[in-house]
Amino acid sequence: MLKNYPSSSFYDEMVAESSKVRPHYEKFYRILQKLADDELLEKHETAQLSFLRQGITFTVYHEDGGTERTMPFDFIPIIIPAEDWEKIETGIKQRVKALNYFLEDIYNEKKILKDGVVPRDLIENNQYYYEQQAGGLNLPHRNHIYLAGIDLIRDGNGVYRVLEDNLRNPSGLSYVFQNRFVMRKVFPEFFLEHDIRTLEHQFSHLYQALLNHVPANSLSPDNPTAVLLTPGMYNSAYYDHVFLAQQMGIEMVEGQDLLVKNDIVYMKTMRGLQRVDIIYRRIDDDFLDPEEFRDDSALGVPGLMEACRKDNAVVVNGVGNGVADDKAVYAYVPEMIRYYLGEDPLIPNVDTYFLSDKASREDVLSRLEELVVKNVGASGGYDMLIGPQSTPEQIEIFKEKILENPAQYIAQPTIQLSRAPAFQQERFYPCHVDLRVFAVGCDHIHVLPGGLSRVALKEGSLVVNSSQGGGGKDTWVLREGAENNA
Repeated sequence: MLKNYPSSSFYDEMVAESSKVRPHYEKFYRILQKLADDELLEKHETAQLSFLRQGITFTVYHEDGGTERTMPFDFIPIIIPAEDWEKIETGIKQRVKALNYFLEDIYNEKKILKDGVVPRDLIENNQYYYEQQAGGLNLPHRNHIYLAGIDLIRDGNGVYRVLEDNLRNPSGLSYVFQNRFVMRKVFPEFFLEHDIRTLEHQFSHLYQALLNHVPANSLSPDNPTAVLLTPGMYNSAYYDHVFLAQQMGIEMVEGQDLLVKNDIVYMKTMRGLQRVDIIYRRIDDDFLDPEEFRDDSALGVPGLMEACRKDNAVVVNGVGNGVADDKAVYAYVPEMIRYYLGEDPLIPNVDTYFLSDKASREDVLSRLEELVVKNVGASGGYDMLIGPQSTPEQIEIFKEKILENPAQYIAQPTIQLSRAPAFQQERFYPCHVDLRVFAVGCDHIHVLPGGLSRVALKEGSLVVNSSQGGGGKDTWVLREGAENNA
């Protein structure tokens, strides 16, 4: 496997210097070495077919419409020792807690703005700040973040850093479970000798946290009705919606299945109208309620926000969460942690340059070929420049974009994104990876063990998003002491 594996300056999750396997991968590597080439290829193909047969797909949108694809899967897992995971878990809880305090603050007292810790203009002029709709809402437990997806990377020194916060509708949770299911089915030999933290019973945490968001005027606070609101089957994450609703045992509905009557939300059923207390929405804010957002939305529910104001229903994740996961606001999260918690951040950010600042802009424009530039309102790897991999023409286009609208873009150093071996095209080669960690919140924050390891399967690429050709890996968190038994 490692005979032709190239060394580089990138941190490798599995391979250390001199092509030596890291201690927590030794057992996995030993088992892998016993598998013949044709057996590996057969297992690899079986894994891909398993995703296809189960309909585990996502949709990639382009000019001609949408194309449904299966998530490419790589069987070499990302293995995280117990000691490393403990640091990640504690750091994620700290970050999500501070972000929730921030959302509660800016939609109510605005102390952090009055104290000048976060620039007022950055929030009040933000496209995702909905003060009129979300301001003053009486949220259960004052909790805005039911489910967060925090993207982590490792730099050249192996240090974990937060790349991005996803607090609106983080997707990919279904793939965490399906990656594990396929791994266990196709490669059972790996699980016999590894002590891995299980994903079983994780949906009980998700379900219970959801039911804890009971509105104040619910008629059945001990047995509330929760639904998942989806835009429909043409949404790129529709499989995610179906899977989560099924696993939690809640109804999945579209906007046309709900109605608001006397400021109360009802679900249309064969037996008549049924009152709904909690709506786990997978619809963007702009389409949620045509009476308060886009009046041309056919996806939302007219009157939904008024029902929330009257404490008859609750929408999770909270309306207006996008202001806290904005790529420009991201740079202030370390200060939020210090301000609200009185602690230093346990997981650092990636350095970020604001292009609305003239000095920073001039510096960035002079060395675009070294940096990564992102549109603060885009996601999924779109409208992004990776300087070292770009042509002079692409760099020139981004120069014009930045000069035209500097506040719309931020720049970051090209991180030495860690890599891991992948088995694709009948061979092993290194691919860059990141990790999306999911945290479920209400009275307390629960972090799911592992997460979605995303891999840039295109050789040399730094873009891990599935919409840009990325795939997934299973993520193993070893139990305490397990890595010492290799």
